[in-house]
Amino acid sequence: MPFRADVFRFVYWLCRDRALAEDVVQETLLRAWRSLDSLGDEQAARPWLLTIARRELARVFERKRLPMVDLDLANEAEPESLAVNDQHEVEEMRRAILKLDVIHREPLVLQVLLGYSTEEIAQHLEISVAAVLTRLFRARQVLRQQLLGAEGSRP
Repeated sequence: MPFRADVFRFVYWLCRDRALAEDVVQETLLRAWRSLDSLGDEQAARPWLLTIARRELARVFERKRLPMVDLDLANEAEPESLAVNDQHEVEEMRRAILKLDVIHREPLVLQVLLGYSTEEIAQHLEISVAAVLTRLFRARQVLRQQLLGAEGSRP
């Protein structure tokens, strides 16, 4: 499947869970296969698959019950076990992107990782181009604050 990697990357950046992303991709491909007749234009295959994936991920979160964490045990854990010690710039940027709210992360991932234009993002998310531009601007603002804040706290 030529778009499988794009779908996986998109879903992973939205959910931040490799196993969940794999499950959603599998379900996406299954749903796409079942409704292949509804794809009118082969050029629209990638956005069509991403839309299916996005909706499937939303379905998962509608059904999902989040695990509970024992706060006493979390407080007793050593801080080093909770933090990632990788100082590499790419990892730092990745973590910053994953901290973004989905409303800002999704258009940023579509633009930066998948190469969508603002018009394509607007169509995919079913919002206006102005809303896409606003979300992208805010996403970059938050990233800039996170990364500059992180650099300011370095020794």
